[in-house]
Amino acid sequence: MAQITNAESPAVPFSVALLGTGPMGAPIARNLIAAGVPLKLWNRTAHKAKAIPGGRAVDSPAEAASEVVLTVLPDLPQVEGLLDGPDGLVAGWRTGKIENPILVVHGTVSPVAVAAFAATCRKVHGVTVIDAPLSGGTIGAEEGRLSIMAGGPLDIVEGLGQLFGLYSSTVLRFGETGAGSIVKACNQIVVAATVTAISEAMALAEASELDLGDVQSILAGGLANSEVLRQKGQRWVDADFEGGGSAKNQLKDLTFIAEVAAEAGLDLPVSNSVRRAFQTMVSQGLGELDHTGIYLSIRG
Repeated sequence: MAQITNAESPAVPFSVALLGTGPMGAPIARNLIAAGVPLKLWNRTAHKAKAIPGGRAVDSPAEAASEVVLTVLPDLPQVEGLLDGPDGLVAGWRTGKIENPILVVHGTVSPVAVAAFAATCRKVHGVTVIDAPLSGGTIGAEEGRLSIMAGGPLDIVEGLGQLFGLYSSTVLRFGETGAGSIVKACNQIVVAATVTAISEAMALAEASELDLGDVQSILAGGLANSEVLRQKGQRWVDADFEGGGSAKNQLKDLTFIAEVAAEAGLDLPVSNSVRRAFQTMVSQGLGELDHTGIYLSIRG
């Protein structure tokens, strides 16, 4: 594991594009632009990229092709879909005569799949893939204090430290490509379990006719406090579960966790139980809600 030190100057010595200007990508883009980084932007829904002032919205991944391409997309198939065809990144890198480009995968993806993807990209296209999943949520993205857990060649990750530092407060490299996603799996075990535990506590409090805000005040004052409670506590109080990190994506992450655990020969009872709870929630048609909406499934 290596702590990546960020240089003081906000300028970066390479061209940069960001693909995927959703709830996480948009604030990352705004932080980069605010730091003076000339930034190409692309999003499948074009108006979302065009709505970010100061960036250069383009019409295709080929036009976005830069020395460093940041992808902030839900899963690896969406990243893979950016590469090929006349409008793809590979064509854009070729046209721009960009040698040895770097493709950063900021989404939460399968550690096994991203390692295989990186090997193929290096062999077939000469592209270095860095898996660099994020933690901190949309608030952390807005405030520029995300945590980045990176996997990939040490010199490449170190070279990206200055860029990463413009929207994160912690950058750690854990090994070769795929290692970052294993760390994110560890992170998501805690997040998913905490969201579910708070939801159970809130369901019990409501069933006992207690004030949810008051109960949360007690939780926040002791060992039960957490970043999940700080960022998302009001969702339970207001019964507002629209937007945010979706339950279907939480289930996707829990499925990756099961995959990695099986490869490691581990049985993770809490993760397995939480995964079943989210499977139930999604089967109830609630998968588009924020993952705190597991409360609705628990409450019944």
